[in-house]
Amino acid sequence: MDFTLSDEQRLLQDSVRRFIDNEYGFERRRTYAANSEGFSRENWRKLAELGLLGLPFSEAEGGSGGSPVDMMLVMEQFGRGLLLEPYLASVILAGGVLAGAADEARHRTLLTPLIEGRLLLAFAHGEPQSRYTLANVETTARRTAHGFMISGRKAVVLHGDTADKLIVSARTSGGPTDARGISLFVVDKNAAGLTVRGSQTIDGLRSAELTLADVDIGPDACLGALDGAFPTIESTIDAATAAICAEAVGAMGMLMETTLDYLKTRQQFGGPIGRNQALQHRMVDMQIAFEQAKSMALLAAMMASNPDHAARRRAVSAAKVQIDRSGRFIGQQAIQLHGGIAMTDEYKAGHYFKRLTMIGATFGDADHHLGRFSAPDTADAEAA
Repeated sequence: MDFTLSDEQRLLQDSVRRFIDNEYGFERRRTYAANSEGFSRENWRKLAELGLLGLPFSEAEGGSGGSPVDMMLVMEQFGRGLLLEPYLASVILAGGVLAGAADEARHRTLLTPLIEGRLLLAFAHGEPQSRYTLANVETTARRTAHGFMISGRKAVVLHGDTADKLIVSARTSGGPTDARGISLFVVDKNAAGLTVRGSQTIDGLRSAELTLADVDIGPDACLGALDGAFPTIESTIDAATAAICAEAVGAMGMLMETTLDYLKTRQQFGGPIGRNQALQHRMVDMQIAFEQAKSMALLAAMMASNPDHAARRRAVSAAKVQIDRSGRFIGQQAIQLHGGIAMTDEYKAGHYFKRLTMIGATFGDADHHLGRFSAPDTADAEAA
């Protein structure tokens, strides 16, 4: 199989790398994180100008029809810079379920402004009790004379406190863990009865806890078929998992570069500590783990849009397991090889390890994905 990038893919990779190099020096990133929103609106505008906000969407939806491999190249560069902007939350997650569930009219009113950088979306799906089980949805949407009334709680909604609108999953029929009976609704951030409590996560990003107390919405707020949102949710999460696998590869690569540079410049006993053969062996072990992670991230990207449900879930879960293992190993080795400096907030090594740790717990940890890999391929396997 030929893994050579096309000319267009190399240009895409280079343009994103230049953006990261120009806008995401470590100190500038700290400035962005200190903003009230936790990221730079100016950078978000630049991402729109580069066409990156429309990359995963088809030309019919107003995007550029980028492939999953294109997304892998972009997310890998984002991992190098530890991007703070809500690309994963707004474009890949919320944009993904919107593209999969909404009709053409809704694309014009929501997807188009998202692609143009004028609208921020967030996908509110996880709940306090659900952990990694996608079908575990207890938030309810009851029919009323004027539409629906939503009640429940949502947990760890990525960038939920900065979104203009939320795409909320809610149960319209069935039991608490049934795959059938979940629907999607668009809720404005200023809706009566909606409480949003934002906070910063350990990796510098933003998340929110949502409480929906009888939030009244109209019938046109429902996205797609009633009771039938689970396949869209699952395929979108698989695509997002493949995306953060690529992001993790970028973060691992930068962490290894930083560590190698430190070993070459840190002086001890009259020379660089990198001349110590034991430390060289540890760097080789890190490189092996990195190459394993990179190859599995590529597999996940190639399989992320596969219509074969069983093949897709196995490839994505296998990649996530390896990414989690490699990320933990490389992060731990990098911290140890740096010594005490890596434990300070002013040095970047610890921030890369924090992001890798968060990626390891996002959309399922290694244990969850090992179980998912071996689970039978049924429509409600996630609820098992």
